[in-house]
Amino acid sequence: MSTIGSFEGFQPVSLKQEGDDQPSETDRLSMEEGDPGKDPIPKQISRQPSVTESTLYPNPYHRANVSRKYFVTRPGTIETAMEDLKGHIAKTSGEKIQGFWLLTEIDHWNNEKERILVITDKTLLICKYDFIMLSCVQLQRIPLNAVYRICLGKFAFPGMSLDKRQGEGLRIYWGSLEQQSLLSRWNPWSTEVPYATFTEHPMRYTSEQFLEICKLSGFMSKLVPAIQNALKSSSGSGGGKGLMVLTEPILIETYMGLMSFIGNRNKLGYSLARGSIGF
Repeated sequence: MSTIGSFEGFQPVSLKQEGDDQPSETDRLSMEEGDPGKDPIPKQISRQPSVTESTLYPNPYHRANVSRKYFVTRPGTIETAMEDLKGHIAKTSGEKIQGFWLLTEIDHWNNEKERILVITDKTLLICKYDFIMLSCVQLQRIPLNAVYRICLGKFAFPGMSLDKRQGEGLRIYWGSLEQQSLLSRWNPWSTEVPYATFTEHPMRYTSEQFLEICKLSGFMSKLVPAIQNALKSSSGSGGGKGLMVLTEPILIETYMGLMSFIGNRNKLGYSLARGSIGF
């Protein structure tokens, strides 16, 4: 019978449990291979104790491998954006700022968009901010006294829709749905939609700071009193229209969802590091 390869020098290794002081077969062989004129000296094999440590990584507030891709999480970025918006508000309206939040807007075509929201004593500002170039690209101003309804609940779609979305969100209404044109309803880039839908930012668990500014509950706790105060101020002493806060499913009227699937899957609505392309 022919043999394949050479097995010279190969020695079998036997396993033994820790604490066993008897030499193994390999130890006996190594003792016998020494100089026959000298006493055999057994080889000392050092063994590391088997220790199992429980390590919480990544911890609930830090996912470094994911968060580095989002420019908003980089040191000083969100602070720079807040200072830019503070300066803009001070120059244009001089209104008192009540808080900043980083949320994800979901448009009427189910596309995700990274947004900074600012609540003042009179206005809700929805800012599209470029966290790569550190500049405000678009700013939408919504008078608080124009908001008449807020809905909280899980996302829902028409019965025959192929589009899906998990989780919960809130929708803010400030205009009449009956007056919305058919063109704006089916135009994915329309800016005439009389409501805005938001959910929590995916980086909310990156740190304590982001947990505070990305939570819907914290945003709601400031938004509702601000709207109520604005409605009282606009109506004077007389009883004007009030704010309705409802808990009901949030309907997104999309059916195929191909555009949102591609965009949301690749996070096209976020300032994200896309990697380098070169030759």
